[in-house]
Amino acid sequence: MKIQGKTALVTGASRGIGRAIALELAQQGIRRLLLVARNRQRLAEVAAEIERQGVLVVTLVLDLTQIVGVNIAIARAWRSYGPIDLLVNCAGVAHQAPFLESKLQNLQEEIATNLMGMYTMTRLIGRRMAARREGTIVNVSSLMGKVAAPTMASYSATKFGIVGFTQALRGELAPQNIRVMALLPSLTDTDMARGLQLFRWVLPMTPQQVAKVLVAKLEKNSSEILVGWQSHLAIWCQRFFPSLLEKVLRIVAPLSLSRSKSFGEIANRQQATGNRKGFWRIVLDFGFFRSNIQTFDKGFDQGLKDKFPD
Repeated sequence: MKIQGKTALVTGASRGIGRAIALELAQQGIRRLLLVARNRQRLAEVAAEIERQGVLVVTLVLDLTQIVGVNIAIARAWRSYGPIDLLVNCAGVAHQAPFLESKLQNLQEEIATNLMGMYTMTRLIGRRMAARREGTIVNVSSLMGKVAAPTMASYSATKFGIVGFTQALRGELAPQNIRVMALLPSLTDTDMARGLQLFRWVLPMTPQQVAKVLVAKLEKNSSEILVGWQSHLAIWCQRFFPSLLEKVLRIVAPLSLSRSKSFGEIANRQQATGNRKGFWRIVLDFGFFRSNIQTFDKGFDQGLKDKFPD
């Protein structure tokens, strides 16, 4: 898809990956952007930044869980601002907890936003794209939509759901000349991620890195877009060494949410001290090599024996 001169709608556009995608689309020549989010002030700030680049911007302050309001807003936007060529479903929430300690209301919020919000927006825009027989839909999932991790069971379930939804929709909408893609970034330095307890041994990406990869891949016929070498490594391990990957995930996952430091705490400390060796500082902070390297070595050796017996 050539984005120059096109119109795109991005949900979750007020912060994080959604914001970065909107800015990258503007830099690469999109004609008009419809930005959707709940936070009016943040949305206005992003819109002002994009407008300085000469891009037409429309802000839609919407809660995607309010289906009637979303239906009305999208119908009006389509009539007023013309066809939408690209839909990026990026709105999402994440809650972290051991499953047996998790709260039902958090699960309901994740399902309502990550799945039902995406479903509602895709249905509204997809029908109109099908009538025109043209369009591109990008659903932002996560590496956790392929590799589930301890303490993130409900979040992983919604992200797996996005991958499955995208795969099914790709086949359904292909005859209408609509491309459907899944974006699967690994841990990214966003406000949402900073509220989570850090997974040891995981290098966070920037939202800008994720956005650049997506925009570059739009011109190619990609069905799933993995972002970052860690994502490719995890998928490779899952395919060839699944038992080893499970052991590694148990090691890197927060052992105790009450004792673990959050990603935000570590990142803020690095910014305050000007530390540029974030990975090694994180490794030392969590005592990975001090307490877990022997467990990892044993798991790795056993994984090799399982796959390549004498």
